[in-house]
Amino acid sequence: MTPDTVNKWLFYGKNILKDIGIDSYSIDAEILLMKVLNFTKVQLFTKDDYVLTKDEVIEYTTLLNKRKDFMPVQYITGKCEFMGIDFNVNQSTLIPRGDTEILVEAVINEINKKCYKTVLDIGTGSGAIAVSIAKYCEGIKVTASDISVDALKIAGENAANNSVSDRTAFILSDVYENINSKFDVIVSNPPYIKTDVIKTLMPNVKNYEPLSALDGGRDGLYFYRKIINGCKEHLNKDGALFFEIGYDQAEEVSNLLKNENFSCIKTEKDLAGFDRVVSCEYKYT
Repeated sequence: MTPDTVNKWLFYGKNILKDIGIDSYSIDAEILLMKVLNFTKVQLFTKDDYVLTKDEVIEYTTLLNKRKDFMPVQYITGKCEFMGIDFNVNQSTLIPRGDTEILVEAVINEINKKCYKTVLDIGTGSGAIAVSIAKYCEGIKVTASDISVDALKIAGENAANNSVSDRTAFILSDVYENINSKFDVIVSNPPYIKTDVIKTLMPNVKNYEPLSALDGGRDGLYFYRKIINGCKEHLNKDGALFFEIGYDQAEEVSNLLKNENFSCIKTEKDLAGFDRVVSCEYKYT
């Protein structure tokens, strides 16, 4: 317990995390110390001579040990930023990724272009997609489903925290099981990792994030098929369907849509240049 000031403990924390190979060691050590001290980023450096109390030292070293075990910082702090919005997260929810912002932005653009009014978000998790759409699309009504009661509780909290509870509804449902309405837009970031691949994922993912939000079955396409197969009964005429996909799944998911006579099938790339979103329309008579 030699370090005493913020500056010294920050140096200690960064070195601890760096030594075990965590690339984000610097920002992680800062975030954890900010949580312990309830400091802003500015305060962390303007009050760098503050001497931590014994209890603060114990808490900080406890959090560092969790990060050393590769627990994601978002689960340690219970917070994650997505689409410029703060979300509560825990181990019952997938951590929202920046790649999923590409999906949300695509949906928002289509809502604005087509004046859509209703959205169904399948497998909502923390509610990141549903809440973001409701937040940035005035007047839109979003229904969000998930098979996890704990996830739906977090999603509801996030809707309340962002003042969109009046335009969001959260339903316990396995895909369409308890969904009885039709929507202008159906959107999903379903589990899409092949079952055999999960064991090869980084420890921070495979050891902490919910398996039900990762496992897409033997070929990674199980939930795409399930959502597509029931889509026609839940999508309004001229409605749109949006999926987040794995970087190598654009052709396979597009073919599933073609086989069901969806039209206007499009693929969008993420900032790294990988295919990330597949969307389509369904024009039935």
